[in-house]
Amino acid sequence: MTTVSNSSPESKSSEGRQLTQRQNTVRTLFDRLAPEIDQWVARNRPFHDADTAYLQFLIPKNASVLEIGCGLGDTLAALQPSRGVGIDLSPAIVARAKERHSDLEFHTGNAEDAADLARITGEFDIILLSDTIGFLDDCEETLRALHRFTTPHTRIIVSYYSRLWEPILGLAEKTGFKMPQGQHTWLSTTDTMNVLDLAGWESIMREWRQLIPKRWFGVGTFVNRYIAPLPGIRRLCLRNYIVARPAPKAPVAKPSCTVLIPCRNERGNIENAIQRLPKFVADMEILYVEGHSQDETYEECLRVRDAYPDMDIKVLRQDGKGKGDAVRKGFDAARGDVLMILDADLTMPPEALPKFYQAIASGKGEFINGSRLVYPMADRAMRFLNWVANRTFAYIFSFLMNQRFTDTLCGTKVLWKHDYQKIVANRHYFGDFDPFGDFDLIFGAARLNLKIVEIPIRYADRTYGETQISRFRHGWMLLRMVLFAWRKLKAV
Repeated sequence: MTTVSNSSPESKSSEGRQLTQRQNTVRTLFDRLAPEIDQWVARNRPFHDADTAYLQFLIPKNASVLEIGCGLGDTLAALQPSRGVGIDLSPAIVARAKERHSDLEFHTGNAEDAADLARITGEFDIILLSDTIGFLDDCEETLRALHRFTTPHTRIIVSYYSRLWEPILGLAEKTGFKMPQGQHTWLSTTDTMNVLDLAGWESIMREWRQLIPKRWFGVGTFVNRYIAPLPGIRRLCLRNYIVARPAPKAPVAKPSCTVLIPCRNERGNIENAIQRLPKFVADMEILYVEGHSQDETYEECLRVRDAYPDMDIKVLRQDGKGKGDAVRKGFDAARGDVLMILDADLTMPPEALPKFYQAIASGKGEFINGSRLVYPMADRAMRFLNWVANRTFAYIFSFLMNQRFTDTLCGTKVLWKHDYQKIVANRHYFGDFDPFGDFDLIFGAARLNLKIVEIPIRYADRTYGETQISRFRHGWMLLRMVLFAWRKLKAV
């Protein structure tokens, strides 16, 4: 690594390690700019407000946040963290940050120096690098060093400028419309994702925002909310964001599991579900939630519970209507670490559940979704119009949530109990309106930036009862879900 030739105090990090020539130049520049930053921010207020608003969307309030390259600390403060810690190379910048935000913790230091990072203690829910990645000498090693602050649930968020805007922003700096940045590296989202992968981080999602970084009497705001997020167009935006998590490690122990079986008019499938369900973990709870059936399904659930005393079977009767209500009641009562849904029609084979358990217990994913549309399905399992609609909506929802979906309405969904509790705590953002139960979980998982993984299943014919899905009535509900998700997940 190239270092400066002198050993004056201003050329060293706080613990005495010499800065590289590039780092020293960056620190000198931002020490000089420290008194002027407020004026620069005011000049480009619409851009900064929109950037902060999207970070507030990505990062929940009361999370513990570590910001690398924190500047004046205004972004960190806007996130309203339970614990907010910032580190910045510039002593002048950090001095101003401490004056502005006395309730936050700031450190002068080099984020590429292990000794400087060691002065920060604890683990964090969020590690934020906003406008910082391009100023690092060695992105890979710095990102690797940040693992010291993580838990398996930590998210790292990297926000930066699009490489397509390099000539425009360069011209803006020369003409005085943008604050000088000095020498920095332009990284595309693909470059950043590659470096994250090399450093032991797994990318979950990426997004592009702000096609017009000005309000322009409301035109810029409208375009940025409703036009800029569209496929193709979004790649032209000024700002990009990547969310990643620590790469999963081998599990230490097998977590307990609750298999929730919502059932209404499914009397003929109740015992069959128990007989076909593999014992894939030692501590398994089976929870029937019955929905006011007309064929004595509730009585059959009670009989099966009593007929298998060696199994932990519980029976509840839901208070409201619909599968969504049954799922919420069941998950609230469940005691397992892992929560699973198995539809009582058994068109998703119970024999496939061990694969779902393995995927979540091994850390491959944090939200496991079944897909009926990969393997060939039984002849009468799904009508053609339903198949077309499911394919179409899956493509749309993949775009809306920035993670791959091939089938949003497969009933089998698996997640951790602690993540479900976070979804419940944030349910006010989407509201309690989903009659299916699927989208309450899917939207919540996307909002929490959970790693979503799909498992293909062989979709079978129903052997008892009739489907409770109306393709036209529920198709209209799906269309409403699309519009709702657009407003809540994209037009923010």
